[in-house]
Amino acid sequence: MTGAAPLAGPLGNHDPFVLTGGTVYDPANGRDGVTADVWIESGRIIDKPADVSRFRRVDAAGLVVMPGGVDLHSHIAGPKVNAGRRIAPHLSAHQRGCKQPAAVPTIHRTGAAYAALGYTTVFDAAIATGAAGIATMELAELPILDKGFYLLAADDADLLTALDSGDESTISRLVRDAVGHGGGWGVKVANPGGPAFWKRSRGDHHDLDTPLPGLTLTGRTLLERLARGVASAGLPHPLHIHTANLGLPGNWRTLAETMKTLEGIPAHLAHVQFHSYTGGELDADSFGSGVATLADWFNSHDGLTLDVGQVLFGETVAMTGDAAAAEYLAATTGVPWHSHDLWLEGGCGVLPIAYKEKNLIHSWQWAIGLEWFLSAADPWRVVLSTDHPNGAHFTAYPVLMQLLGDAAFRQEALSRIHPTVRSRSPLAGLSREYSLQELCIITRAAPARIAGLPNKGHLGPTADADITLYQPRASLAEMFAMPAAVYKAGHLVAEHGHGRALPLGQQLRALSQID
Repeated sequence: MTGAAPLAGPLGNHDPFVLTGGTVYDPANGRDGVTADVWIESGRIIDKPADVSRFRRVDAAGLVVMPGGVDLHSHIAGPKVNAGRRIAPHLSAHQRGCKQPAAVPTIHRTGAAYAALGYTTVFDAAIATGAAGIATMELAELPILDKGFYLLAADDADLLTALDSGDESTISRLVRDAVGHGGGWGVKVANPGGPAFWKRSRGDHHDLDTPLPGLTLTGRTLLERLARGVASAGLPHPLHIHTANLGLPGNWRTLAETMKTLEGIPAHLAHVQFHSYTGGELDADSFGSGVATLADWFNSHDGLTLDVGQVLFGETVAMTGDAAAAEYLAATTGVPWHSHDLWLEGGCGVLPIAYKEKNLIHSWQWAIGLEWFLSAADPWRVVLSTDHPNGAHFTAYPVLMQLLGDAAFRQEALSRIHPTVRSRSPLAGLSREYSLQELCIITRAAPARIAGLPNKGHLGPTADADITLYQPRASLAEMFAMPAAVYKAGHLVAEHGHGRALPLGQQLRALSQID
């Protein structure tokens, strides 16, 4: 880089400044690999000013310029994460001499590692209302990133009672109260009605039309009424849904019914890979992919969005607000598990897990996630995720990007997995490759739009100056793993994998934004 200030050092941190000559990918503003300057002042992106003499110039020629990444669905704070650090000590800390990151890193390491990948915003996807205080305290210590969380408000007895009665004004009021008092960004439902079944009978394998114990309310009605209540409450993000029967053979039918129930109602479907399996009593085939039917429906109904929850191979820790699903998984794998708060309003299940290339089920999960990415027609309705740490660590995102953007790399990986999956999965016939613009959409522009963050995920005037610069490489994994520079609100926070500053990002609270 020549002719202007280096990216590092004091010049890169001074305000105002301009990034000059970079190759800009900014899908929200229709810029697809165009050479352009980006002007930054007071932590925001601005139009080119009339007086440019006071702006320091930072040379970005030859570099790819994108908005900072936005992770719409992760697990980084609260009791479940702390339980994850305890349950598998060999995975809970970065081991000396080991390049594998901690499966559940400390809150400080989490912020630094996200920023080192070019991410600047993250949401924890499942916080019980009773744990909102401790999650807020933890996230206050998360460096660099702006951060928020979704509350498991549908586990609260008073909201369940209102949902049972169908009183729309009360539902909307209680939703606002839960999010306002908890300081959250949105509402998550994990297994609609599942906690009530689990507490009553230690089982939750139910269809969406079975009434909850002691109520007339069914899972289907809960989803519909709660999604409408979230919309009525005016929250920026629609209802975030982890539907019933996670991880079970044949659960593609439950996801199909969930999508049909929500027709015409804004909603976001979480980690759909874990809900897209054939098998069980109603399917002639054994465990496999139900994506084709689900994706056809999704592509023809534009009111829904989704994140995938991609599985990648290796050791990790599973954690979920669906305690019954964790109990079932522990029973089938024979590993220890941990639960907490199950008799209060909201709970969680945590257990270690190792995904293996030659394991039949794990190979199917890997292939099913990629099939979703490659079958969903509109990238603006899709979010890249591994449901960190459930499917894989967030630091594996660059590998996932290469799997999506490099068909040859994907085919080579396919050749290593279980032979039954290689022969039966539709993945071998999917040649689609995500472009850099599409990768920018699913990691930045789409999650920002879906979350309801108008100042994130783009590089237009008024946007937060959250910006990532990458050195183009033949390997997408290498390119996205090591940004040349990362700016948060106009401050240089990381460069070539090295931290440069540790500012504290802001806590994203929905009602402070809309009231």
